[in-house]
Amino acid sequence: MTTLISHILLDIEGTTCPVSFVSGTLFPYAARELGPFLERHQQEVKVQELVATIFQDWQQDPDPIAQQLFHNAAGQEIRGEEEESKDSRSDNVGKHKLIVPYLQWLISVDLKYTPLKELQGMVWNEGYGRGELKSTLFDEVADTLQRWHEQGLVLGVYSSGSIAAQKLLYGHSQAGDLRPLFQYWFDTHIGSKHEVDSYRHICEVMQVNPQQVLFISDCEAELEAEVQSNLQVILSDRDNDQPVSNNPNPQKPTTSIAGTPRQVSRLDQIELLTKDATHYQQGKHR
Repeated sequence: MTTLISHILLDIEGTTCPVSFVSGTLFPYAARELGPFLERHQQEVKVQELVATIFQDWQQDPDPIAQQLFHNAAGQEIRGEEEESKDSRSDNVGKHKLIVPYLQWLISVDLKYTPLKELQGMVWNEGYGRGELKSTLFDEVADTLQRWHEQGLVLGVYSSGSIAAQKLLYGHSQAGDLRPLFQYWFDTHIGSKHEVDSYRHICEVMQVNPQQVLFISDCEAELEAEVQSNLQVILSDRDNDQPVSNNPNPQKPTTSIAGTPRQVSRLDQIELLTKDATHYQQGKHR
C-alpha cells in the first residue's frame, strides 16, 4: 500500500534555491563583511561567545592550512600585545580580528561549521536589512510551496545554514515573504544532515511517523541517511543549477513515493498522495 505524505521537509541549496546564489552571492558577501561586522559587534555577548568557540576550535583544527593561519595569527597577537598596556591588551588586540582569515578560509571550502553558519546569518541579516541582498529561488518554488500549503501539507526546512539564515532567505525572496508557509525550521544544531539520528529527532519534534515525511534534497548522501530513517525521499537534480522557466522537457510527475529515491528537476513535477495534515498545523510554528 502506498504511504500517504503529510509533511514535506526541504533542503535549500540545489532544491529551492540555486547553489550559484549561495556560492556566488551569499558566501562572498559574508567573507567580505565578516571583519567589519565583528568590529562593530565585538562587545555583544552572543558574538563574544561565538568568537571564543571559533578560536578554541581553530586551535584544535588539524588541517595544515588552518594551523598555518593560526600560527600567523599567534604572531600577530604577540605583536599586538607588545604594543598595548598590560591592563588593556586583551580587549584591544581582540580575537575577533584574528579569526577573520580562518573564517574566510572556512567559507572558501564551504565547511558545514555551526558557529560560522550563525555568524554568517547575522551578517546576512544586516545585508538584507540594508537592501544589499535579495534571495533568488527557482521560478516554480513559490507557487508550488503555496499549493502544498493550501493542500494542508506541513512544510519544514532542514539546511546546514542557520535557522536565522533560512528565514532571511525565504523572507526576502523575489517572490516576497514565504516564511508563513513553513511550520518548522531545522539546522545542524539538531545534528548533521548525513546522520540517521538527525532525521529521527526531526520527526520527534514534528510528532509524525517518518514514513509520512518526504524529504527533497540535491544530495544523495543525505537521502541515504533519510531512507535509513524510514523517510520518503526525492532527489532534486536541477539542470545546470540555474533558476529556469518554461522547461521544454518536463519529466512525468511523481504520483507516489516508494522507499528509493526518485528524481525531478522541478518541484512542480511532484504530485503526492497526501494525508490530511490540517491538525498538525495547530500551534506547531517553530
